[in-house]
Amino acid sequence: LGLLLISFMFVLITIHLLLLYLKFVCCSQYKSTNGEPFPWGRMRLPTTVFPLHYDLTIHPNLTTLDFTGVVRIQLDVREDTSAIILHAKHMQISNVLLLAPEGVRPLRLLEYPRFHQLGLLSDSVLIKGRKYEVQLEFAANLSDSFHGFYKSSYRTSSGEVRVLASTQFEATFARGAFPCFDEPAFKANFTIQIIREPRHIAISNMPKVHTNLPGGLLEDHFDTTVKMSTYLVAYIVSDFLSVSRTTQHGVKISIYAVPEKIDQTAFALDAAVKLLDFYDDYFDIPYPLPKQDLAAIPDFQSGAMENWGLTTYRETGLLFDPDKSSASDKLGITKVIAHELAHQWFGNLVTMEWWNDLWLNEGFAKFMEFISLDITYPELHVDDFFLEKCFEAMEVDSLSSSHPVSTPVENPTQIQEMFDDVSYDKGACILNMLRDFLTPEAFEIGIIRYLKRYSYQNTVNSHLWESLTNVSLKIKVIKFTVYRVLDKWYSGDELDVKAIMDTWTLQEGFPLVTVEVRGREVRLSQERYLKTDDPSLTEGFLWQIPLTYMTSASNTIHRFLLKTKTDVLYLPEDVDWVKFNVDMSGFYMVHYAGEGWNSIIKVLQHNHTALTSNDRASLIHNVFQLVSIGKVKLDTALELSLYLSRETEIMAVTQGFGELVPLYKLMEKRDMAALENQMKGYIVDLFRGLIDKQEWSDSGSVSERVLRSYLLLFGSVRNYPPCLTKATQLFKQWKDSDGNMSLPVDVTMAVFMIGARTPEGWDFLFEKYRQLEGKTMAIFLVTLHFLSLCFCRMMEQSLHGEVMKTQDLPGVVVSVSKNPHGYKLGWDFLRANWNTLIKKFDLGSSTISHMVTGVTNQYSTKEMLDEVRSFFGSLTEETGSGMRCIQQAYETIEDNIRWMDNNLPLLQAWLDKHSRRTIHEDL
Repeated sequence: LGLLLISFMFVLITIHLLLLYLKFVCCSQYKSTNGEPFPWGRMRLPTTVFPLHYDLTIHPNLTTLDFTGVVRIQLDVREDTSAIILHAKHMQISNVLLLAPEGVRPLRLLEYPRFHQLGLLSDSVLIKGRKYEVQLEFAANLSDSFHGFYKSSYRTSSGEVRVLASTQFEATFARGAFPCFDEPAFKANFTIQIIREPRHIAISNMPKVHTNLPGGLLEDHFDTTVKMSTYLVAYIVSDFLSVSRTTQHGVKISIYAVPEKIDQTAFALDAAVKLLDFYDDYFDIPYPLPKQDLAAIPDFQSGAMENWGLTTYRETGLLFDPDKSSASDKLGITKVIAHELAHQWFGNLVTMEWWNDLWLNEGFAKFMEFISLDITYPELHVDDFFLEKCFEAMEVDSLSSSHPVSTPVENPTQIQEMFDDVSYDKGACILNMLRDFLTPEAFEIGIIRYLKRYSYQNTVNSHLWESLTNVSLKIKVIKFTVYRVLDKWYSGDELDVKAIMDTWTLQEGFPLVTVEVRGREVRLSQERYLKTDDPSLTEGFLWQIPLTYMTSASNTIHRFLLKTKTDVLYLPEDVDWVKFNVDMSGFYMVHYAGEGWNSIIKVLQHNHTALTSNDRASLIHNVFQLVSIGKVKLDTALELSLYLSRETEIMAVTQGFGELVPLYKLMEKRDMAALENQMKGYIVDLFRGLIDKQEWSDSGSVSERVLRSYLLLFGSVRNYPPCLTKATQLFKQWKDSDGNMSLPVDVTMAVFMIGARTPEGWDFLFEKYRQLEGKTMAIFLVTLHFLSLCFCRMMEQSLHGEVMKTQDLPGVVVSVSKNPHGYKLGWDFLRANWNTLIKKFDLGSSTISHMVTGVTNQYSTKEMLDEVRSFFGSLTEETGSGMRCIQQAYETIEDNIRWMDNNLPLLQAWLDKHSRRTIHEDL
């Protein structure tokens, strides 16, 4: 009997191993680097093994610019397996060991670089439910890009170059720093040790516990992290200094920066303390770590990164110099800090299961920027800038190459492409719409419930909708006031947040609602807004739209949930006008059919303050966008724009510029000087009165200061005589003082732009570059237009990072491309350096997308379209042929061509008529 049992067990084991072998063989088309079949055939990792804990030691050498390390990973085996699949990229792996209950034994290593995967093969089966550990030694060069574990550097005031090493692991770059399970659902704890020279410091996600001294080096040991995803791991080895304070809740906040800029950290420290305390209270969940570091990195591709306990930033996103930084810098710094600290809950504590739902991280963080700053920094008037995010998202979402907020992604390039305006800005805007729909009280309770329920876990869309639905229904029953508001939305029907929001997150695009008023009857219809000449692409789309509207008869905001293609509303009384999408709280456009737009134009001309500034901005945006798809004639939009001569609010003014300036920009690329100058003259005349009211100083609120900077720069660019005279005078005084004179920060852009127009002025500015903000100089210097050689010099300087940092290159290239004398140079540079750029900034990144669309989005001729298609059509998959931004570039140029073909005669006729009307009025 014993022999029979042994034989039976032997047969079972043999069958089990045979099945594993067959599974191995079925993947044989995937060849390892040594020619053997790789035991896994998918981009996503198998779920047979999960990491529980990483013990990671890293030793970067800042002289040889490489690093070595060893990682020990504790594993939870969830299915019997003989293969452990994890990630590693561009590193040498050695001494791979399995630490099993039976003892230590080596594992066979296979590598599959295409998917950045390692296969660790065991001679015996790893049994489900048992705990194992694997240990790997590794070595690699510090990355010369902006991701992974990469080299950064800065130059001191004495000219010395100092090197540091920093991490950027989102989305798929932790695998380039240490072997790991580099997907967000594989959460684990991390215990990190960093070996360094005594002249440096090391910081990581957690506080340092103690330091050892092995052979002249120092080894810092950091406390074990909370359970988190690999993309949130962070460590920096540098010579940074820091300043610190403690929040009311006992969290130590530290700002790290290069020694010579440590005196520019006070504003960020105050903001971080205030904002972390706010989130602690708002979310009703204590920040779970004992410290929060914010580090200003000299070389940084994106704006910032939310690593848990160690957020990293561009220097311009964190450092504030009261003598040089502008009001918009202050606004930008507080927004980016608010964004990254919101991530400590949305993204870090609760993480999307996979990158298809990135918006659950980024949309919420973008949304919380505005919620938090509205309360903590009311003087910044952050609400004045929210609509801009919605307009930017609509620009992308109006193309057929857009994507749903939640969309399938698989490979690293597709994942990188998710970091766009749809995930961030559209995500924030639909959350704002949902908050308005449910009421702020219900929304806040719902998201707190969501965060508490899924802390340290991974989520999908439906988890959020479930949390918000349940809370909203409870509030409906308990609170009569909220019931009254909600009842107007859905007329007593069962509230189903998921059904509503699936229409906004699972399909691309957004609705255009057409409104036609006939007496007291309001006819409604919806369709997809799409810039295309193929109407079939707009079919099959239906949204549940939370409509809001107000009328000339009442300031009351009325509400209606439009679920069908068409519907009818009835007004209680006759009205002169009706305005839908009040304050543009909804992510949709509105077309006023019949006499609707004429009614709107009348109220704007006679009493524009009857509508809020957000309402006015949304009307400007909508009417010009409707011209693009032929719903409204251009002369109607231009008639509406006439009211702008009386406008003073920043959102409406900047949106007016945003719709009018691109029109002459299209003409610049077609060499249509006469019509172009006529259009420029119209815009200057429109805003002349507001420009004349601006003081050349730094007085007023943030919004007033940002608007002043915008207006004076525009007036100077357009050679408006008062601006030209004043800017020329100030630049001469500044130059005569050898750059020591203190200019008002708000007018510096206008002054330097005028000064850079002469060879002498440009050379002087370039020499002073190191004493000025690099971000600012990238904008200033490309506004000159006397020598093509200077454009090329600036782009080359940025590419090599010799004077201008490479992180600023995308802004420089795009700015050159906007210049009427440099736009072809920007395109030529992009083509000539394409392979270098995609290596430096990574395929699919928002940086590459910004350059592709920014360089091409003002082209409006078939010749340029053919040239753009020819270049991008020659790319391979490895060099980016399938990137979404390329399709967006094609569509935008096609739309520009259609716009010009359809509207140039109308534009010419209207401007001629307007000129005659103006002359007549003057007489």
